[in-house]
Amino acid sequence: MKTSDFYFDLPEELIAQEPLADRASSRLLVVEKETGKWHHKHFRDIKEYLRAGDCLVINDTRVLPARLYGERVGTGAGMEILLLIRKDMDTWEVLVRPGKKAKPGDKISFGNGKLVAEILEVIEGGNRIIRFSYEGVFESILDELGEMPLPPYITHHLEDKERYQTVYAKHEGSAAAPTAGLHFTPELLKEIEEMGVKIAHVTLHVGLGTFRPVKAENILEHEMHSEYYVVEQDQANLINEAKKNGGRIFSVGTTSTRTLESVADENGMIQAKSGWTQIFIYPGYQFKAVDCLITNFHLPESTLIMLVSALVGKDLTMAAYAEAVKEQYRFFSFGDACLFLTKP
Repeated sequence: MKTSDFYFDLPEELIAQEPLADRASSRLLVVEKETGKWHHKHFRDIKEYLRAGDCLVINDTRVLPARLYGERVGTGAGMEILLLIRKDMDTWEVLVRPGKKAKPGDKISFGNGKLVAEILEVIEGGNRIIRFSYEGVFESILDELGEMPLPPYITHHLEDKERYQTVYAKHEGSAAAPTAGLHFTPELLKEIEEMGVKIAHVTLHVGLGTFRPVKAENILEHEMHSEYYVVEQDQANLINEAKKNGGRIFSVGTTSTRTLESVADENGMIQAKSGWTQIFIYPGYQFKAVDCLITNFHLPESTLIMLVSALVGKDLTMAAYAEAVKEQYRFFSFGDACLFLTKP
């Protein structure tokens, strides 16, 4: 299977640059796998497709304000770092720009010295390991100095940092938002719960690899990035109970989906565990846990559109995307949403 099989032409003006004032007012394209039909709705209409006994699974990761702009100590040259993986309390794996000038022993100052990073080593792939020094609480300093690491296709400045967080974001650690969840409001979630739908939380810290294109033409040659996940026992019990009682599992986003499929046993039962996953889901994959998927519209030739194609078929996925382009849906992180129904 070729990467180019998942290409579609997307006019630049359909890439959403700003979040909507009302999260739940985004448009929703509902796609039925069994019939091949689709319906044009708004996100708050998601309630029409849920019923008592179903389980909605959300990713409660919280995005770090992980982009920092500073100066190289001694030269004053501008430097930018992006936090990727926390190794211990003050040691991180980061992406540094400009990378060629960042050598072990160099120091970068942020906020006139409120935060100083020393480069310890250069690792495979060009990322750096750094150690921070500071006075006070690191998270508070980061919140003051850091910026949200918006995807490269968003060029507008984000005024409110919280609009790149879900309303249920809890555990800090992501370099990008689980964007399918951005459409939910506290009111909508409450209404869904009152319908008798269970809401389960998992955590997957989204890595920068989510933006990396698939460069190999043969998709089997693509190496997935690794991301850390946690599934607690009480949340696994919620999901398993719904499944045992005939409820459908609605996964909110590709991150929740990858987490569930990483921890499901051969019977589709969710195991409580934590670890790193590199699961790559593409057509031919047999889903064990997830029945229906709520997600945004993804980049052409991305692993995310391949995941959707694995769930409902490549032809239906590409036809739905063509419909979304024709109807001028808003694409990517701040864009509109899709609901892919595999069970009526």
